Amino acid sequence: MSRATDNAALPSPCISVCRLDPVSGHCMGCFRTGAEIAAWRSMTTGDQRALLDELRDRRAAVTGVVRRPTRRRRG
Repeated sequence: MSRATDNAALPSPCISVCRLDPVSGHCMGCFRTGAEIAAWRSMTTGDQRALLDELRDRRAAVTGVVRRPTRRRRG
């Protein structure tokens, strides 16, 4: 599977609240670092899924809100 086709399924986690926290270095909207934001389009779908899982944990650590794991298909 090509990288372009592989990435087609996952949209960016950006929610248009683009402001980097000077302490943590994470975006206050999507909780990605600047490097993760820049790399999103070149990541494989598997890498994107792993990052989305990590972002869920980051968001929970900051906000205290824990979301249930998604039921998206692996594979």
